[in-house]
Parts: sequence; C-alpha cells; structure tokens
Amino acid sequence: MKRKPVLAAALFAAMTTALYGAGNASPANPPVTYTRDIAPIFGRTCATCHMMGTEAGRISLVPGRAIASTVNVASAGAPAFKRIVPGKPDQSYLIMKLEGTHIARGGTGARMPFNAPPLPPEKIGLIRRWIADGAKP
Repeated sequence: MKRKPVLAAALFAAMTTALYGAGNASPANPPVTYTRDIAPIFGRTCATCHMMGTEAGRISLVPGRAIASTVNVASAGAPAFKRIVPGKPDQSYLIMKLEGTHIARGGTGARMPFNAPPLPPEKIGLIRRWIADGAKP
C-alpha cells in the first residue's frame, strides 16, 4: 500500500510535464507564451523606441520580427552578450538591461525601458520565465 502514493505522485509529475513542459509550469503556473504574455509588455513599454521604423540598438519588436531580432542575436551595446539566450535569463542582455545590471557586467547605455520607470518585478519575472522556458515564439 505504501507504493500507491509514490506511484500517484510520479504519475502526476509525468502528466504535468507532458501537459505543461519542464521548468516552472504547472496548472497554477502555466507556461509563459510570447504572444499572450511578452508581446503585450513590449508593446506597452518598448514601442516608442523599438517599433517605429528606426529601432534603437537595431532591435525590432515589430510583430513578426521580434524573435528574429532578439533571440540568439548579439547585443549592439555589448557584443559579448546575446540579447536573449534561450533557457538562460541570467546570461540574456535583455534581462541585464531591464534589471539595470548591464553596466556592472560590461554593457553600455541606460536601463530599459529608456526614460521611463523600471518594469515592475512581476513583468521582469514573466520575461525571465519565458526566456528560461526557451524563449519560444
């Protein structure tokens, strides 16, 4: 009888992974998606500089171009870093710029969003989770 709870827990873990993928996802904590969670943040806070045709830092967040412009692309302000490294938010220059840690790590320029208050921690947390889960489109 003692094996049933262990088997049930293992079965639940396997089903949760199959449904929600590995990482931080669970029924109460669904995976972060670019379209539902990240694109609206970028649209509200980054559009002025990165969706107007002459994108700052050559980062285009125009729908349809954002992933190709950011994921696995070297940063213009710190070429030693990629803008977004799938699975590695702490190595992603975007996170450094949003958290204001980029200068200490060899980056340049202002904290993002430029000329605006920093993003709330929960928004940065969503971006971190999206990157940690692979920064998928």
